[in-house]
Order: sequence, then C-alpha cells, then structure tokens
Amino acid sequence: MSELTGTTTLVRFGLRRDRVLLPVWAAVFVVTVVSSASATVSLYPTLASRTEAASAVNDIPAVVALYGRVWDPTSLGALSIMKMSALGAALLSVFAAILVVRHTRAEEENGRLELLGATVVGRRAALSAALLVTSVGLAAIGVLTALGQTAVGLPAAGSWAFGLAWATTGLCFAAVAAVAAQLTTSARSATGWAAVAIGVAYVLRAFGDTAGNDSGPGLWSWLSPIGWGQQVRPYAGDRFWVLLLPLLFSTAAVGAAYALAARRDLGAGLLPDRPGPARAAAPLRSPLALAWRLQRGGLVGWAAGYVVLGLVFGNIASNLDDMLGSPQAREFIAKLGGTQVITDAFLATEFSFLAVITAAYGVSASLRLHSEEQSGRAELVLATAVPRIRWLASHVVVALAGTAVLSLAAGLTAGVANAVETGSTDHLGSVVGGVLVHLPAMWVLTGLVVLIVGHAPRLVLLSWAALVGFLLVGELGLLFSFPQWAMDLSPFAHVPKLPGAAMAWPPELVLAAVAVVLLVIGTIGFRRRDLDTS
Repeated sequence: MSELTGTTTLVRFGLRRDRVLLPVWAAVFVVTVVSSASATVSLYPTLASRTEAASAVNDIPAVVALYGRVWDPTSLGALSIMKMSALGAALLSVFAAILVVRHTRAEEENGRLELLGATVVGRRAALSAALLVTSVGLAAIGVLTALGQTAVGLPAAGSWAFGLAWATTGLCFAAVAAVAAQLTTSARSATGWAAVAIGVAYVLRAFGDTAGNDSGPGLWSWLSPIGWGQQVRPYAGDRFWVLLLPLLFSTAAVGAAYALAARRDLGAGLLPDRPGPARAAAPLRSPLALAWRLQRGGLVGWAAGYVVLGLVFGNIASNLDDMLGSPQAREFIAKLGGTQVITDAFLATEFSFLAVITAAYGVSASLRLHSEEQSGRAELVLATAVPRIRWLASHVVVALAGTAVLSLAAGLTAGVANAVETGSTDHLGSVVGGVLVHLPAMWVLTGLVVLIVGHAPRLVLLSWAALVGFLLVGELGLLFSFPQWAMDLSPFAHVPKLPGAAMAWPPELVLAAVAVVLLVIGTIGFRRRDLDTS
C-alpha cells in the first residue's frame, strides 16, 4: 500500500466537512477586498487625490508599520489594497494554519485519524489531504479576488498579482502549520506555534517597511513571507518573479513536515510533553486554578507582546508631530481618531485596532471550553464533584480577566512611555482609560463564544468569523462609507474614541449588558445539553 493511498477520498471528505467554512471565509475576504477596490474608485477619482492620500499614508511611520507602504502613489489599485496587502495576508494565513491543524493534529488528538489509519489509508494521506484542501481554499480566494478586482475596473495584471500574492502567502503558513502539527501533541499548541510564526513575520515586515523608503523596504521585509507578498507590488510594478520566494519556502516547509511525520508515532509529537507530578498541588484543586494553569503560558506570552506594543505606541505618540510630514497626514490621523489633538487621535486609532486583537485572545481563551470538551478532559473533571457551571465559569473568568490584563498592560506601558518622553504624567490616566474603554466590546465576543459552546458547539468557528467580520468593518467602514447599519453590527463601533473624545457611558453599559446576557444564555444551554466528545 502506498503512503498516499486514500488521499483523494480524504480530500473529498475534507471539502465536504468544510462545505460551509470555506465559502464563508472566501466570501469574507473576497467581498471585503472587492468592495474596498470599488469604494476607492469613487473616493479618489483624480490623480491628485490619490497622490495626496498615498503620501499621507507613507508619511506616518506607525501606519506604514501596520499596513505597509503605497509603492506607487499614483496608482488607484495600490491605494485600494493598502490595508489588505499585509493585514489581509496575515488574517488569511491564520485561516490557512487553522485549516491545516483542523485536518491533521486535531484529528489525531480526537482519535479519528487512528480509526481512519486502521483502514486502507496511507501514512501521508491525512497530511497530504489537509494541504490540498487548504490549497484549494487559498487558490479559490486568490482567483475570486483577482476576478472581482478586475471586474470593478482595476488592471488585470495587478489584480492577478495581488490574488496570487495572497494565496502564496497563505500557503507559506499552511506549510508552517503542517510542521507545527508534527512537533506538538495538541491542536492548540500547533495553532499557537503557527500564530507565533505569523506574528514574527508581521513584525519583521513592519521593521523592514519602516526602515526602508519609497524606493524599497529594509532587509527585514525580505525575511518575511508577508513581506514577500507585498514586494510582488500589485498595481505598482507587478513583480511576479517574487512569487518564487513563497513557493520555494512552502515546498521546503512541506518537505520538512513529511520528513518529521515519518519520524513520529501517530498521536505523538516530536517535542515530548513534560510529565507532571502524580498528585496535584493544593493550589490546583479547583476548576479556576486548573483553568489558569492551562492558560497561563499563553497569557504571559500575549502580555509580553502587549508591553512591547504599548512602549512602541507611547513613544510614537510622543514624537508624532516631528514624524508627520504633511497637513494631509495630520488630517488623516485626526479623522481616524475623532479629534484634532494628534497624539490623542493616534492613540485612539491604535487602541481601537489593538482592542480587536485583544478580543481574539478572549475568543481563543474561551474556546478552551470546546477543546477540553472535545478531548474528553472536561468529562473527567465533571465526573468528580465539580458542577458544570463552576467548570465553565472558570475558563470564562480567565478569558474575561485576561483581556483586562492585556489591555491594562498596553495602556500602562503606553502611558508611561508617553510620560517619560514628555516629562508629564497628566495624560497617564486618559491613556489607560483609552484602552480599558474597549473591554465591554471585547467581552461581547467572549459571550458569543459561550453562547455557541452552550447551544451549538459544532459551530464554534463562527466566533472567529464574527471577529474577522468586526475587524474588517472597523478597519474599512469609515474609509469606504459602509452603510451605518453594517458598521453598527460591530460592538467596537459603539466604543467612545478615547483619549480625546468625551466619555459616553450608555453604550458601555449596553455592551456590558449584552455580554452578560450572552454569557447567561450560553451557560444555561451548556448546563442542559449533553457533552460532545465526538
């Protein structure tokens, strides 16, 4: 029997299993990019308006770090993909990594792959099928994106360059996730390793773009798959030859994944788990202590990153007047931040973006409920004297408190950095408040996860789809004049833009009430339904 026997059957099974997931994610990415391109055509009809907008972006180092440069200020297409070339590629890479882990390590962890392996299925079939299913999804997104952008009037060559750059960037991190699935023993760890790789790639690209100039990026961008995608330069030269870099990287990483898979047993990882003591210590003899023990490593890692981000934001805000090279750049920041005080406008803009990322931690932490249930570990805990509500509440508390800790870490470090630079602590409280004001909106996402886990655990991926949708609406809504009702669907749209704007308590209280209602309804559903370990 060949090691690839059964691959075709597993591909068909994977596509059937993801018959809802793949179209939903494809629609989110394609519709967002195409609507962005369509809006840009009407927003910047003249060469002067495009050049002015692109110069405003390129003059702000913080914006360049987040999104990258507009490599051709005269190009309508280059301006239309400004926010989606790097940020969109990172989100697409997360999708690709989740999909690969879902069909490899998660299947091993749940025992289904062992059942399939007992039939006529080769050793490499599952990994091959996962990579093929993911590649099909990425190819579909890339092709539909290119066709959509061409349909709204953008040049065909640039549209295909952008679609292929997106798809090949996602392919790089699908391959990285395949490697991570061989090294670790849990789907959560494999996804975490892949997410770290995506984060590192994004940071490298940010350093490279800010260190570079209008003629080219710094060296760091060339060390990042996300940077490679940007250096294809859709609508700004269409350098298709750069696509060889992600293709070569993906080929090497996939080869490494196959080599590692051949060296391990089914269900095991090459990085062994460290055995713990036979008996739990006294501080671990409660559901909350156990939840904290399971999630503390992730929270510490996130907190370290947020301290760095806070220091960066605080330092940039303190020197923003020197960094802004044009009145257009100042007006651009003022519109995003909702105030003419540039420092406050900048911090409000960055904190709004950071809040959505922090909500991702809340979603991830609360989804531990589902993974513990799926793996059967929840059943073992609940077979003792631990009530269901108490067990669920333990993970929810970690998720809610974790988002607060991360927000506080970013706010404090940004405020302190700003105070050190300016020599005054007068704005420390308002800077910290500018981060914490987003907490109720983040908690709505956690409540949504609990609602889904309580009533429809098989649909938990919808929580990630909701988060991505809120992010895209928030990032593109005002810029491209989305309908007000569409922007109001996002809980983050109702948060006051602090520091700078006046505090508004009613929307904060409403968001908090919505979060509580979702948590209560989800808890009631979980209490009444059977456990799902399928």
